[in-house]
Amino acid sequence: MISWISQNLATIIICLVLALIVTLIIVGLVRDKKKGKSSCGCNCANCAMRGSCHKP
Repeated sequence: MISWISQNLATIIICLVLALIVTLIIVGLVRDKKKGKSSCGCNCANCAMRGSCHKP
């Protein structure tokens, strides 16, 4: 088991770093959603969700 870890240490570290980055992105998106921020470009005339994202 230890030999497998030592042979694949670089791959394991890269995977952990990528998982951390994805987690931080998701946490940021959730925080923005809770604050009411939106990622849309505010061109609501042709948007199917125009009644959902911006309150009148």
